[in-house]
Amino acid sequence: MNVLPFQPQAGNQTNAAIALPPAAFLDGMLEAAWLVDGGSHCVLAVNAAATTLLGMPADGLVGQRVDTLAHTPEDAMFWVEAASNPAALIDSETVMRHADGRMLWVRRRISFVPGTGRARAAAEGFWLVVMRDQTQQRQSEDERESLVAELQATLESTADGILVTDLAGRMRAFNHRFAAMWGIPADLLRERDDAAVQLWMRRSVLDNADYTTRLSAIQDAPLMQSSDMLSLADGRVLERVSLPQLSRGRPIGRVFSFRDLSEKLAASQRIEELAHSDILTGLPNRRALAERIEYMKAVARRENSLFALLNVDLDRFAQINETLGHAYGDRVLKEVAERLKDCLREVDSVARLGADQFALLIHHADARGAENAARRIQDVMSRPFNFDTLSFTVTCSTGIALFPGDGSNADELLASSERAMHWVKESGRGTFHFHRPRKEVDLLSRMRLDHAMRQALQEGQFRLHYQPQIAVDSGQVIGAEALIRWRDPLRGEISPGEFIPVAEESGFVVAIGEWVLHQAVEQAAAWLRKGWRMPVAVNVSALQFQQARFIDTVAFALRSSGLPPNLLELELTEGILLGDAEEALHRLQALSALGVCMSIDDFGTGYSSLAYLKRFPIQRLKIDRSFIKGLPGDASDAGIVNAIIQMGQALRLHVIAEGVETEAQRDFLARAGCDEFQGFLYAPALDPLAFEERVWRGGGKPPASRSARHFLGGLLT
Repeated sequence: MNVLPFQPQAGNQTNAAIALPPAAFLDGMLEAAWLVDGGSHCVLAVNAAATTLLGMPADGLVGQRVDTLAHTPEDAMFWVEAASNPAALIDSETVMRHADGRMLWVRRRISFVPGTGRARAAAEGFWLVVMRDQTQQRQSEDERESLVAELQATLESTADGILVTDLAGRMRAFNHRFAAMWGIPADLLRERDDAAVQLWMRRSVLDNADYTTRLSAIQDAPLMQSSDMLSLADGRVLERVSLPQLSRGRPIGRVFSFRDLSEKLAASQRIEELAHSDILTGLPNRRALAERIEYMKAVARRENSLFALLNVDLDRFAQINETLGHAYGDRVLKEVAERLKDCLREVDSVARLGADQFALLIHHADARGAENAARRIQDVMSRPFNFDTLSFTVTCSTGIALFPGDGSNADELLASSERAMHWVKESGRGTFHFHRPRKEVDLLSRMRLDHAMRQALQEGQFRLHYQPQIAVDSGQVIGAEALIRWRDPLRGEISPGEFIPVAEESGFVVAIGEWVLHQAVEQAAAWLRKGWRMPVAVNVSALQFQQARFIDTVAFALRSSGLPPNLLELELTEGILLGDAEEALHRLQALSALGVCMSIDDFGTGYSSLAYLKRFPIQRLKIDRSFIKGLPGDASDAGIVNAIIQMGQALRLHVIAEGVETEAQRDFLARAGCDEFQGFLYAPALDPLAFEERVWRGGGKPPASRSARHFLGGLLT
């Protein structure tokens, strides 16, 4: 026992003269123990377990007042009472501080020990304080409570109903979602009446015998995992998933989770309906029609019969939406759907393909049967539509395709009937037309050519040739027209007349045009750096001209190459006049402000408004080669060429003729007053090196800048 001398302060009553208990009294105890003086309440002795518990040496404990070592409110009240009451006793949990600052949970008991065995007052004896460390136990309990709380929170946070049972099927835990999902009364759950809860659940399902059988099978196999569907009497459908609950690898119970699939199944059913039906009219949609066609195709082949597909498109339906609004348009579509259903037999089908387009599938119908159906459609659609105070008529155009002649599957039949419908549209609307089979080789070839063009631009297969432009009076080269060439690795040389129309149709002409513009400008800039001043003309399609960024594209090409704007000429088609003439004028004025020259290409072959032509900042007219070919013998061509030249002179525009191949043609143009020409008479379109050899290094006349007469001074600045 650790006992240190203790000298009480003056005036204090102590037990210094009273014999202390033997050392074995404290050291023989497993728990930490202090011996406290009954009068001064100072620690007289401690055992080794006490120093270990608090992490303090014996001399740090002996001599200390006990209320400085344990100063909770409960301790303070006890020592006040203990001063006069030897019978005082305390046995409870409290906290004490370890020497390193940690808080310790201890179970401590304080009892009175008489010093001589005859003491009757507290001051005449000792207080024995015995402490047991509960910290680890308390931490374990806290952790266990925390885990339980977390588990409960997890159970309550899930959207599924959770039920945990033991191996006998008795309830051990559940969440509120489980109780609410099954509608189990609160008193059954509160009382944990397992039999009543199981009975309630059996009565809640439609087939309680099957439910009982499957539940028994699950409980008889503790390690089995299962998943099944339960149909409840109230119409809901629950998914039940059962997993074994294991502890140290052995089953100790089972966890059931229940999920309400009613809304999900209803939504899936609704999605399936929407996937096969039109929302507005309720008719089958294109997908459902395709499935119906495949079914009828099998029937037709089995029975060696025919069927027809009618594509019905309302005429000028957009006017109804624009004039009366989409609400009226929807009413018309619903009424059309009802009329189409009324004119069909029970074995036939009608579907809405989209917008104002419908399709009718006529079972066991040859050409005559299909025609009769088409006439019935025309009859029902001829009746006026009466909505509120409005009365109007809606006609339709119908295309007819027959199986198997017009298509062997749904896609082919739909395409054939649609082509026939478009033929009706183009021919005046309001009637029907059978599909006329035609070869699709041209369409397929154009698709392949369009793809090959796009690949060619990426792989650098395009190149530019330049055809010299010659002054008629002097024979000098005054410019060059950039012409695109394409040599395909498989097809060989492909004429621009073959691929440019396809590019215009697909819109790819914009990308090709931008490439030509940049390449031509760079070439002209390269020649200029060599000291050769050669204006370059570039063709611009109407679609390219209409692009919002076209002017910026031209400006960027000039800026990036360093080419003076007056060395670039843009050859525009007459198609720019067919659209918004005011917008075209605005764009031309913006281009003119850049300083570039502009001309009208292939003049005379399209639509020309002299009023707008007079306002446009155009410098040249280019006579199309089709009028040059017959010169000088064809009086019609001669008259047209003379008229164009005279008009150009009247408008103070320069005139150039293309496609000049003979001396006679050039002489005629000279007499008529034409300013320039280009064509095989001087040279075909040449690659850049050949162009340089022909114009600068060959025997031709040296290049000359265009005079003020050529471009009204625009190119000499």
